[in-house]
This record gives sequence, C-alpha cells and structure tokens, in this order.
Amino acid sequence: MKKIYRPVLFAAIFSIAFLNLGCSGLMDAIANIQRLQFKLDKVTGMRVAGVGLSGFASLSNIGYLEAANLLASFTQGKLPVEFTLNVLAKNPNDGTGGTKKSAAIIENLAWRLFIDNNETITGNVRNITVPGVGQFTNIPIGMSFDLIQFFNNAGYNNLINLALALGGKNGSSSRITLKVKPTISTQLGPITYPGEFDVIDREFRGGN
Repeated sequence: MKKIYRPVLFAAIFSIAFLNLGCSGLMDAIANIQRLQFKLDKVTGMRVAGVGLSGFASLSNIGYLEAANLLASFTQGKLPVEFTLNVLAKNPNDGTGGTKKSAAIIENLAWRLFIDNNETITGNVRNITVPGVGQFTNIPIGMSFDLIQFFNNAGYNNLINLALALGGKNGSSSRITLKVKPTISTQLGPITYPGEFDVIDREFRGGN
C-alpha cells in the first residue's frame, strides 16, 4: 500500500507547492503591472494636407501659400492629418516602498483614439520597455487619418482650428482621450489587462 500511495502523495505535495508558488508569482506580477501608469503629453509634428502647423498659433497666422494649400485640399473633400501623440509611461517599481525594482515590458499596447469624444482610429504599439527607475518613458505614437472622414459636419475653419488646438504653437492634448489595453510581459507569461482604461493629459492613470 505504501508503494502505491507514496508516489501519489509526492505528486500531490509537488502540485500544491507549484500552485502556491504560481499564485504568489501571479499576485506579484499583477501588483507590478497595476502600478504602471500613463499620461498624455504633447502633440508634435502636426501636419494637415502636408502643411506643418506646429509653428502657428491661430488660423490668421497661417501664411497665404499654406492657407491656399489647405483650402485646396478641403475643397477636394479631403484633409489628411499627421501628428505624433506622445504618451508618458511611469513605472513606480523602483525598489522603494516595499516594491521590487523591475522594468516593465509592454508587449503590446492596443489603443483607440478619441478627439472631442469622437472615436477615430485604432492601432497598437509593440515591445516597449519602461525601466523601474521612477522616471517617465515617452512612447511616441504616430497618427494618420482624414479629418473630414471623422468630422464631416465641421467646416473648414473648425477643422483647421481643431488641428491648431491639438498641435499648433499653443496646442495641447486636452481634447484627446486614448483608450488603451496593455499586454505586459511577466515571468508567468504575457498578461493582458482585463479591460481598457482612459489615458488623458491631466493625470497619470493605470488600469487598477
């Protein structure tokens, strides 16, 4: 009887120990990724119909030639926009406050871009390392779409003013919300957040 049950007993003990270690590792992994936070930074490199708008504060400041190109594109029913949305990632796992110092590796950052609460385009960024040094890591995300496609009820002035408000000389990302769903690399394998959360310009936010 001992020969029959001893291997079974050993296997059971081994399984319990493995499960306990796995649960502990899983809890640590979840705790670490929940501390990862994001915040919108500036919009840079704003171009509309090939015209750079980063140096202009208002519609009246745009030069005659640039304004002519913008208007010509608008009258053709298209107003392509390109810019970089800079996202700051903060990893508080710097070894203080009882946390283990560790880098966070974002395998995939799936996102949806909202401007004035209107959903526009989607995408993802892969393989981002956020060191556990208590500092910010910038994640530049290139955006490219047609303003008229998503704001077809807005007139020419409103669309150009929107682009200037986002990426002009005095622009900000305050009218942008980025809904994200990260997948983080851990010792137990990749862990994806259970749902999206909003990234805005006013404060750092995480998925906890």
